[in-house]
Amino acid sequence: MDLKEIKAVIDLMTKNGLSEFEMEKPEFKIRVRRGNNGEYQTAAIAPAPAPLQPAPVVVPPSAAAPAPSATPATPARESGLKQILSPMVGTFYRSPSPDSPSYIEVGQEVNEETVVCIIEAMKVMNEIKAEMKGVIVEVLAPNNKPVEFGKPLFAIRPL
Repeated sequence: MDLKEIKAVIDLMTKNGLSEFEMEKPEFKIRVRRGNNGEYQTAAIAPAPAPLQPAPVVVPPSAAAPAPSATPATPARESGLKQILSPMVGTFYRSPSPDSPSYIEVGQEVNEETVVCIIEAMKVMNEIKAEMKGVIVEVLAPNNKPVEFGKPLFAIRPL
């Protein structure tokens, strides 16, 4: 991908109000993200050995809070857990507004219709439901951070 194509992507993002764009092909991967200040950040990766592909930081270090880092070992060992996955690309929010409490907490029982979070995509707030009956075991996605399609949001023990 050359500079002209990258500029075209940025123009399309601006026209359509997108804050993030990612494209991956066997020969390259590119991610363009607009920050809060309106500036664009671009990360392009040429073909490289497998260890270099995870290198782009998707989750900032601040998202690795002490509480989540202490709990992943427990759900990983527990069998029978399911995951609530992100149905879209967007920004993950645990509560309806910054001043409101989270929709759900670890240990809370949910059913198919329980709203567990919001994912903002193209300035639309999409309520995400549990779609299964169970108990929330762990929150897997960092609050107020981008998530990808299919990314695990919550670990749940089905009932």
